[in-house]
Amino acid sequence: LQVCGTVFHIKQRNAFKLQVRVDRQVPNFNTVLIWSQEQEMTDDLDHCTNRYHIYSKNAEDLPEVLHQSGIINWKQHSQTQATQSSLNEVIKNMAAAKSLTVHDQNDSLLCLETVEKLLPSLLDEKKMASHVAKPSDINQEMFKESSLDISHAELVNQSWKFGGMERSLKFIHRCIQNFSNTCLLDPVGRPVSWILMDQIGESRMAGTGAKYWGKGLMTYVFYTHTHNIKNFNLPLYLHVEKINQIMIKTVLCMNCVHIPRTWNQWNCEPT
Repeated sequence: LQVCGTVFHIKQRNAFKLQVRVDRQVPNFNTVLIWSQEQEMTDDLDHCTNRYHIYSKNAEDLPEVLHQSGIINWKQHSQTQATQSSLNEVIKNMAAAKSLTVHDQNDSLLCLETVEKLLPSLLDEKKMASHVAKPSDINQEMFKESSLDISHAELVNQSWKFGGMERSLKFIHRCIQNFSNTCLLDPVGRPVSWILMDQIGESRMAGTGAKYWGKGLMTYVFYTHTHNIKNFNLPLYLHVEKINQIMIKTVLCMNCVHIPRTWNQWNCEPT
């Protein structure tokens, strides 16, 4: 999923200057590494930009692949993401060997059923929904379907679990400027519900203003967002905290399914 999203954005304008490396010639590769070019990763404290995405068929060989490639700059604050929990021990052991502090997260991974056409091995047909629950119509006088602009970035930054910082605000700015997003605006033009996309094609940073909780606005936003993503022929996927059952239920109603993997993130910090 992450590789598909990355290749899509590289073919567009590659706004985050992403690059991809495999450990051996396609299609016989075991490991795929995704990261930004060196000139992008100049701030040692910017974990939003100092991000690495890993897919590996062989976790045992991963330490040697990472060591030989020299891709990860362990002297920086960084994030490593993968959809394979089997890499957890590998990443933590490598970080420990370099005396790094690691904060890890393990969330549910969901995707739209249309991903079956692109990556059929990910889905279990028995668990697929038979129909999409179309959300209720919104009050057109109260809410307007739109897209976020950079003036809305601070609102997203304050509501995002991984936000609240100047560096995360900069990251959100770039996502709004370069990738698809969907929102609903109130009568004065303030976003009340929204969802964005990041540089590897994942739908992220969804939120709804507290005043509007329980009104079905996120369901409407997500439904609209899925149709926008379909136009790109891009797999729609996202992660949700396992305790956030309201959001998981919302996503599952929109013809999404659980992938039999998890979304994993390791924040590594030099001590």
